[in-house]
Amino acid sequence: MHGSLASNLGLLHAIARAELKQADVAVCVPYVYVSQAKSVLGGSNVSWGAQDVSSYAEGAYTGEVSARMLADFSCRYVLVGHSERRALFGDVDAVVAAKVSASVAEGLRPVICLGESLAERESGRTAEVVLRQLDTVISACGVNVLSSCVLAYEPVWAIGTGRTATPDQAQDVHGLLRRRVASLDLSVAERLQILYGGSVKPESAASLFSCPDIDGGLIGGASLNASDFLAICTA
Repeated sequence: MHGSLASNLGLLHAIARAELKQADVAVCVPYVYVSQAKSVLGGSNVSWGAQDVSSYAEGAYTGEVSARMLADFSCRYVLVGHSERRALFGDVDAVVAAKVSASVAEGLRPVICLGESLAERESGRTAEVVLRQLDTVISACGVNVLSSCVLAYEPVWAIGTGRTATPDQAQDVHGLLRRRVASLDLSVAERLQILYGGSVKPESAASLFSCPDIDGGLIGGASLNASDFLAICTA
């Protein structure tokens, strides 16, 4: 939860001017800044989206923002199941699956966040946790829904801590996720983009992105600095 109209402007303009053609790039902003992102990024190679979405299409859910509302602002992406939403706001696996379904129904491309806590990693439960999170979406929506989604592995223990999973640690989980999808539909698995999100910085980006199953990054703190973010995009 960062930003203001004034501070966003310089960041968005810097990203729009970079003419990033070597990678798919999107900026997901708080709801109140979606209009500003559309205004600045429209006509550039950079897409925009939101950081969450309601699981409901419409109704008496004061304060919620639906996928259709985001589509009205030409959002392409939306984050779903970010670890902070899961930990702080009760987005359990079933809620995440419902948000995926609602987003895809309105033509949005949900970025489904998956990841384990430090305690879960240290107890050897990483595979159990991330596969449970993924399987809940597949069970509710079908494996083909992943053709309209992006996965993002974000180890909770590496978010905002300055700690980053090693390339081997990240690749192990990315490979695990892709193999699970491949066991159900090989063509979906081959096309699926799986991002790594966990304190990615310019100096660590290239080694992470060189791994065979890591297709890019879900960038947190480094995205608030234009030069750092653009360096990661270049990597």
